[in-house]
Amino acid sequence: MSGAQAFGDMRKLSVEERGALAGRWWQWALSAPDDRCPVKDTTGEHAAWGQPDDVWFLAGTYGGRVVRRCAVPAGRPLFFPVLNMQHPRSYARTPQSLAVAEATASLNGLPLLLREFTAPFMTGGTQRYAWGVWGGIEPLIPGAYVLEIKGRATSGFWVDTTYHLESKPF
Repeated sequence: MSGAQAFGDMRKLSVEERGALAGRWWQWALSAPDDRCPVKDTTGEHAAWGQPDDVWFLAGTYGGRVVRRCAVPAGRPLFFPVLNMQHPRSYARTPQSLAVAEATASLNGLPLLLREFTAPFMTGGTQRYAWGVWGGIEPLIPGAYVLEIKGRATSGFWVDTTYHLESKPF
């Protein structure tokens, strides 16, 4: 796997810290304009939209198969959902979730550690809840990588995402 390993820090993060990261991911995803939304993007051309300086978010999908190609900064950890959802607190006072039938991620064929957790977050003054099965990757050394993400809920919802990543200095 040369230069990549499971996001070791994610294992050490508290539930609150993991939740804050998931909340930040959702704030990032929900703030993108429709014409540059990384979640709707089927090619990877909008992957760099609005990225924070301390972590690089990879987008999920609204279901189905997608293949994306994008550059990611060498030296910055990656964070991504396998399956996830969010809702305003007005919808339900407790976090909602999906019943997971499958959730896997691998980098260059090697399995990655995934974590399931929920967290509150805010957007535009609205309290929301996030739930998801999340993965992370420690900063990559420059090079080419393939990230495979697969998830399936018992309801029939599924995702199958392939990222062809080029890690390079930004």
